[in-house]
Amino acid sequence: MLKDKLYADIITAMKSGDSLKKEALKMVKAEIMKFEVSGAEMIADDEKVLEILGRAVKQRKEAAEGFTQGGNTEAAEKEMQEAAIYAEYLPEQMGEEEVKKIVEETIAEVGAAGPSDMGKVMGAIMPKVKGKADGGLVKQLVQSCLNE
Repeated sequence: MLKDKLYADIITAMKSGDSLKKEALKMVKAEIMKFEVSGAEMIADDEKVLEILGRAVKQRKEAAEGFTQGGNTEAAEKEMQEAAIYAEYLPEQMGEEEVKKIVEETIAEVGAAGPSDMGKVMGAIMPKVKGKADGGLVKQLVQSCLNE
């Protein structure tokens, strides 16, 4: 399981003295544990761990952007390094062309005619690309294709 790999990598990072990786992975471990004690499902499966990791990557990138705008490049760099650590555990992300192809196929499948069908298209696409493509990119491509 992915969770077990994360936990093992925390120990490896501790032994090797990689404090950045250790702290970053400990934050994810805390999120996993928080989910597991919430009573929802009790055990975080790989899908839930991937969701937590994806959310962590997005949060770190947004934080880095904020630090960059605020002129704190050192903090921004740290956030990007943490995002890169988390991204190592995520499946390979789809390229823009690959996502655009799926968007076009899905629009044809659901018979979308224009921007008013945005919700229907997004609802059909997201399960296909979950964890493999950025939701913002998907939304942008769907809007672009529906406005044509």
